[in-house]
Amino acid sequence: MMALSKCQECGKKVSDQAWACPHCGHPVRIKNLPFLLRLNLWGYEWKSETTLWGWPLIHVALGWDLNRGRLLVARGIIAIGQFGLGVITIAQFGIGILLGLGQFMLGTVVIAQFSLGILFALGQFSFSFWYAVGQFTAGEYLSGQKGLGTGITTVP
Repeated sequence: MMALSKCQECGKKVSDQAWACPHCGHPVRIKNLPFLLRLNLWGYEWKSETTLWGWPLIHVALGWDLNRGRLLVARGIIAIGQFGLGVITIAQFGIGILLGLGQFMLGTVVIAQFSLGILFALGQFSFSFWYAVGQFTAGEYLSGQKGLGTGITTVP
């Protein structure tokens, strides 16, 4: 059963299941919030009004969604955030359908520390079906040819 309590900030009634007051945004369940949220590292989210195929043209999402108690994920034609999914994605962890830039990235053309690209991958650890450039690469390996390599690996 859901109990109601009084918000310390605005005084209105709030569910004990809420992460934050729906009226003023003040955090309610501080003890249950992840450590970074207790340090007031709130999330930020912005979506452009312009959409293509139901997706915002640009979606920026960083940090936590306090209403749901989870990390924000950028989803748009251009997705920018810690986690992202888009045609063009700039994120720490993401999927860029056409282009991906970040730390751990999957996509058609990818530039990341750990990159898995269909056509091209550039990064410290690069894996691709065609061209891979990086310290450790696997272009030929994924295409059914032989071995892992270092430097530039291409498939004719």
